[in-house]
Amino acid sequence: MKKLQFICLAAFAFFYSNASFAQDNAATNYDQGFRLGIGLNGGIPTDTDDYDFSLGGDVRLQYDLSKRTSLTLTTGFTNLFVGGKDELGNNIKDLGFIPAKAGFKAFFWEDQFYVLGEVGAGFAVTNGYNDTTFLWAPGIGYANKYIDVSVRYEDYDKFNTNQIALRLAYGFDL
Repeated sequence: MKKLQFICLAAFAFFYSNASFAQDNAATNYDQGFRLGIGLNGGIPTDTDDYDFSLGGDVRLQYDLSKRTSLTLTTGFTNLFVGGKDELGNNIKDLGFIPAKAGFKAFFWEDQFYVLGEVGAGFAVTNGYNDTTFLWAPGIGYANKYIDVSVRYEDYDKFNTNQIALRLAYGFDL
């Protein structure tokens, strides 16, 4: 246990020492702007036998508040593929839904590694499902001028599942 506490303290000290608190002209004159990212997603549900995996695509609009912080809006389509039966032995149908999420992205290391938090709704659109669920998704990632790779945890309240997902995206300035 003491080893875990030491590792956590060391990680905190490392990230704290890399933070810059002084303002300079480059930070105050940062050119705010929009970016667009087009991504592919794949995930594995973590708490249910109903679904085996998910695949999807998304579009993320990002507004850079500063060099290290951004606001995001994300939508697309995700399909959860069937892997089981319900309590009565009936086959479960695939579930396709459209997520609509708003989020905040903060870069913390070399302006390329980031943490992201998103909240929103998932609108079921396939196979007779008509539920809308609250969803939230914290994640970590790496981005440069064109490539964005991230891993996130995503929870779907009314869809009775959650997942760990990988996103590979191409981004560009608008």
